[in-house]
Amino acid sequence: MSKYILPPLPYSFGALEPYVDALTMEIHHDRHHQTYIDNLNAAIEKYPELAKIPLDKLLVDLEFVPAEIRTTIRNHGGGTYNHNFFWQIMSPKGGGAPNGPLIDLIKQRFGNLEIFQMQFNNTAKSVFGSGWAWLVVDAQGELQIMPTLNQDTPIMFNARPVLGLDVWEHAYYLKYQNRRPDYINAWWHIVNWEQATENYLIIKG
Repeated sequence: MSKYILPPLPYSFGALEPYVDALTMEIHHDRHHQTYIDNLNAAIEKYPELAKIPLDKLLVDLEFVPAEIRTTIRNHGGGTYNHNFFWQIMSPKGGGAPNGPLIDLIKQRFGNLEIFQMQFNNTAKSVFGSGWAWLVVDAQGELQIMPTLNQDTPIMFNARPVLGLDVWEHAYYLKYQNRRPDYINAWWHIVNWEQATENYLIIKG
């Protein structure tokens, strides 16, 4: 039995319309995410001892992964980790603003929610080629906005994700074509702030 399996979406393919279309969600989840999982499982099958190690541990300690599969674990393990996170951070009931400690910290760190969103948007727009934009808790316990390229994850850089946006073209091209800024702006309507707040509270313990 494969170690990693494709998790079901927590909503239907069309639940995030009109901001993310149903066909994009189906292709993104059932094909792209599944491919990352299949390739990750194939790599781990060559080294069964790795099946006992959690995925986040493998991604943080890539130097201990055999050189033959290190790039595969980084790319496809990262793709698996990132997408497992991404589906949860969106919701058909999303949008608006966070409550509780997260909004207080966003205001403290960035000034207000609008300034934070503007800075986050600029980071997402500035990713050259494929990658992600993240709100993370860094090694000093502070909120930071950071980009990653390809399927790299914040945990590779000693940061823990609170919020993340996929800006690979497969995440938006069918609906938005080359208009990445339109996709980024639309995404705020489906952000699952409740999940983001929970992520933050888990990180802070």
